[in-house]
Amino acid sequence: MIHGKNIIGFNLSSQGSTTFQTFSPLTLEEMPELFVQATAGELEEAVNKSASAYAEYKNKSGKERADFLRLIAEEIELLGDNLIRRACAETGLPEGRITGERGRTVNQLRMFANVLEDGYWVEATIDPALPDRKPLPRADIRKMLRPVGPVVVFTASNFPLAFSTAGGDTASALAAGNPVIVKTHPYHAGTNEMVAGAIVRAAHKSNMPDGVFSSLNASDFSVGQGLVLHSKVKSVAFTGSFAGGKSLYNLAQKREDPIPVFAEMGSVNPVLLLPAKIEENVKELSATIASSINLGAGQFCTNPGVLIALKGAETEAFKRELVVNIQKLLPETMLHKNISVSFEQKTKEFFDNRVVDKLAESENEVAEMKGQPVVATVKGRDFVANPALADEIFGPFSLLIECDGEDELLKVVDSFSGQLTASVFCTSEDVQNYKSSITTIQEVVGRLIFNGVPTGVEVGYAMQHGGPYPASTDGRFTSVGVDAVKRFVRPVSFQDAPDEYLPDELKDTNPLGIWRRVDGELSKEPVKR
Repeated sequence: MIHGKNIIGFNLSSQGSTTFQTFSPLTLEEMPELFVQATAGELEEAVNKSASAYAEYKNKSGKERADFLRLIAEEIELLGDNLIRRACAETGLPEGRITGERGRTVNQLRMFANVLEDGYWVEATIDPALPDRKPLPRADIRKMLRPVGPVVVFTASNFPLAFSTAGGDTASALAAGNPVIVKTHPYHAGTNEMVAGAIVRAAHKSNMPDGVFSSLNASDFSVGQGLVLHSKVKSVAFTGSFAGGKSLYNLAQKREDPIPVFAEMGSVNPVLLLPAKIEENVKELSATIASSINLGAGQFCTNPGVLIALKGAETEAFKRELVVNIQKLLPETMLHKNISVSFEQKTKEFFDNRVVDKLAESENEVAEMKGQPVVATVKGRDFVANPALADEIFGPFSLLIECDGEDELLKVVDSFSGQLTASVFCTSEDVQNYKSSITTIQEVVGRLIFNGVPTGVEVGYAMQHGGPYPASTDGRFTSVGVDAVKRFVRPVSFQDAPDEYLPDELKDTNPLGIWRRVDGELSKEPVKR
């Protein structure tokens, strides 16, 4: 049963009079349940509970927090097919996609649990005292990463599970020792409620404090803005559009005490198609690119929105094959009617530009709420002269830039601002011949991919999902993988602190048995004063 209420710690609340419904892209109708938008009073209660919970939760051991995360994963799995059906109904995404996304969600929760038990992530560092050092003695100084306080998570429209209520932002913030307040996405509020309930049940079972997690409903900007401006909120995570992320970032900087907003704001993920690689297997390459453009109706932050190639016989062959593959693509369901309308409007506006030509579009019937795959072409010099052509179009769209020689190729590559990814399809010969262009594009991306499409983000230890602005607000951090936890911590040094006061990670005896950097060397051994 969907109750539609706000979840404030361990309590349900519905004090407001404003309600909204979710829309199903499958039935093209609103779903029956009413969701009650949080009031200013409920927002205040949620933040105050979160701040109170922080005082206790930050001191929970790594093992206790790991148990909590594993219980969340178990509770999500116990929701079974009901969760899958609800997420499909609210997003139009196929069952296989949602099932896989649920697996990713619970796996990343368990990954962070393992990291917590390992303990190395806190970067415990000890510089023992050197009282006899000349000309000046050295004090005993110990440092580690500590949580920051309540974190607000804005859920993503295109990932109702993995970048949503219990997704990577929530998992990493909880792992770091911070309570979380989720601002529900109105496109999949029912899915959110089911997962939020699973988190609360896990919090009960693992004896976590009331307020360690809350979820507030909202269909407008008021609740999100109120959360960002609240003095007890210490950090914000967002995945979505550039406009949305930038507005939250600007809002946070207006506070008396500005806080970080870790916003992942998408990109066009340029794909560099080099001549020897095209010639090697043009049919396979064109099919791979076409499939990636249409994957999930193009509704990925890693969609290949720009293709770059040199003019020549190889590129002409690639274009012919790409036309065939694009024309065969089946239009897929888009997430929401607002997204569908926006895609249609933006592609229409794009082709109003005289320097752009349409290369191909799907020839299959395009029903309501379906995104028609389309590829455009533009000359390299015209692309450089029209920076707006590099703006993201959220949907199954890509722009092929044809460069007249290596110099123009380098100018095109050099014109890009920050991106999440760039892909390079190349042979060894291409790497040698176009090394300057490859090196140049590396400077503006968080992940450089060789002979692979950008769609698909592995959750692991080496992943970087975040790039220089405007792909994200701070390209030093990732929203996917183990290092995502570092967004919600700060380093704290303890100088000449008594052992009984120190966190276990920094105590002389190393009771947790974790790896620490002691006087510059990694060690698990105790430290003598």
